Order: sequence, then structure tokens, then C-alpha cells
Amino acid sequence: MYAKIEIIGRLGRKPEMKFTPSGQAVTSFSVATDNTYTSAAGEKVKETTWFRVQAWGKMAETVNQYLDKGSLVFVTGRLVADKATGAPKIYTKQDGTSACNFEINAGEVKFLSPNKNSSPVADEVAEEDIPF
Repeated sequence: MYAKIEIIGRLGRKPEMKFTPSGQAVTSFSVATDNTYTSAAGEKVKETTWFRVQAWGKMAETVNQYLDKGSLVFVTGRLVADKATGAPKIYTKQDGTSACNFEINAGEVKFLSPNKNSSPVADEVAEEDIPF
């Protein structure tokens, strides 16, 4: 069995890179995707969905070095469910409303907009390279 998710969107903020206790790089970044449609009342509606993406190893280092807030990216990977519920992570926002967090372990990140340091496209990483 195999599941894969593909998204195209823009980074909501600068990527954050950390290291595991074993020294492996992991970079987290948020990506916003938009869907625009016309409602039954004839009004244009724009929906934004946010994804939290994690890149590992060499890809993590490349993403952290060359992407920035607003960068347009194409991400493929595996959707990660909340271990407790098997669903997206649900949380309560500061205003008291509920929201969910979709998380992706990146298998590939492609840069679709000019990046800050004129890098090549980020390296592909096979799922077997992800350490869990």
C-alpha cells in the first residue's frame, strides 16, 4: 500500500532547522495552499489550507538555506496523522475557535520561485531515508 500527497503553495514564514540527538538535520516550514471557487450565491470564495512540512537530512539543509517566507514550492510526501486519534492534529486557537494541523513528511521539495541564493532544486529524499 502507498499514500502520497502533493501540494503547491507558499511558505508562511522562514523555515526552522533543528538537529535530532543523533545529529540529523530536520527543517520545519508551513505552506499555504489556496482554493478559489464561486458559491451558490455567485460570490467568489477563497479558502486557505495550511500544511506543516518536515524535511530531513540533506534536503532539510537545502530547504533551510534557500527558501524564505513567500517562496513558492511543490512538496510531495506522506501525510502524518496524530498518533492519538489517527486524524489531523486538532487544536484551539487563541480566539477560542478550533483548527487542525495537516502535517507532511517531505519526500521531495521543488522550488518554483526564484530563491534567495540562486540554488539548484532541493535534492529528492526517498521515504526510506526518513528516520521513523
